[in-house]
Amino acid sequence: MTVSVSASRVALAGGIALSSVVLLSGTAFAHVSVQPQGEAAKGGYATVNIKVPNERDNASTVKLEVNFPLDHPLASVMPQPVPGWKAEVTKSKLSKPLELHGKKINEAVSKVTWTADGSKIGPGQFQQFPLSLGQLPEDTDELVLKAIQTYDNKEIVRWIEEAKEGADEPQNPAPVLKLSAASGDHHGAAATDAPTTAPSASGDAKSGHDDKAGHHEEKTAAAASSSDTTARILGVIGILVGIAGVAFGVLAGRRRSA
Repeated sequence: MTVSVSASRVALAGGIALSSVVLLSGTAFAHVSVQPQGEAAKGGYATVNIKVPNERDNASTVKLEVNFPLDHPLASVMPQPVPGWKAEVTKSKLSKPLELHGKKINEAVSKVTWTADGSKIGPGQFQQFPLSLGQLPEDTDELVLKAIQTYDNKEIVRWIEEAKEGADEPQNPAPVLKLSAASGDHHGAAATDAPTTAPSASGDAKSGHDDKAGHHEEKTAAAASSSDTTARILGVIGILVGIAGVAFGVLAGRRRSA
């Protein structure tokens, strides 16, 4: 009976340890983020989604505020209507006017706020808030969009910490939009017009090359994602094997003592 009780305790401890690992792994990746839909090229326009997961089991998200950097201002930030949410765009004066399409702009969007209006993000749910952005800056590789998430129990979570090179990810990282190299048309994902003339043979060859490069990048990204998932699975399996080994050692010791 003593051996049985000891084995049960070891199994319980192992189960708690495993649950903690899985729980912490999930929490580490559940944060507000920005995801481009297609290309977000320097000097162009892009459509992005602000993805907001609800991290609480006993509260719902009822407000989100996303701040835009004025050191790399955006003249145009347009939210797409989201059912059950009211969007408000706030603009601020610029210390240095922004020139866009030959015109000087003295103010830029500094904040977009979504407030629940008949809806909310409940426990175990997430919501995406689409935005059209432009013209994207050409003098930076990324835009840091600091966000503030508010729950219906008045709790506020500030996603404003900037990651530092070589350091671990912050507890509440700010959403970061990575910008790709400038494209020729400066319209990015917003460019939908078909060409008025047929492409030349050299243009066809270039297009084929670009398609192959795109497929290669997709395969590389998929392989990286698969490797990351495999590493996590192997890590959990390693923990299980370790727990089983401890349990086996305890049982064997008890039996030898008996």
